[in-house]
Amino acid sequence: MSDSCFLIADDGWCAAAQQVPSPNCDERPAGVAIDLLLIHNISLPPGEFGGSQVAELFTNTLDCDAHPYFERLRSLRVSAHFFIRRDGELLQFVSANQRAWHAGVSQFGARERCNDFSIGIELEGTDFEPFSDRQYEVLAGLTAALQRRYPLMAVTGHQHVAPARKTDPGPFFDWVRYRTRLTALQPVALRFPV
Repeated sequence: MSDSCFLIADDGWCAAAQQVPSPNCDERPAGVAIDLLLIHNISLPPGEFGGSQVAELFTNTLDCDAHPYFERLRSLRVSAHFFIRRDGELLQFVSANQRAWHAGVSQFGARERCNDFSIGIELEGTDFEPFSDRQYEVLAGLTAALQRRYPLMAVTGHQHVAPARKTDPGPFFDWVRYRTRLTALQPVALRFPV
């Protein structure tokens, strides 16, 4: 798949993505460069794929009585910019120009508050099984498109910016595979965690 199909418009929305606007976002601080890509994994309920619950969580419409696990999410207000399903379907919840609420208390190098300067991509998955070929393909294409729009300097995992709290994208995320696919599309250097 060509990375050109993931074109990011001036308004920060990707034409190839299904747009599902989330209220869980706000403006980035003035003058802050968007230079970090942050990779996560998520599934709701944990380990179950293909449902609408992730989109519902990010849009504050999750029925917290539908599953015992959801009770702990009742007061949570979170979002990510993008969500890549197991089959490669791409959803976008927040314009990449805006600040999504995906990193929480976090630090990259000497900088805190990673939401201020990062774009968050959630992969449908867990820490306990590999991601799909299609997810890597879409992730690489989307990353290349984001590199053309924003001054991205690095890509890392949630586990690297919040190691005391988070483990995603987890041990089954193949950083070498991701970097190889991305380099085949666009040889623009990004710092990777490995």
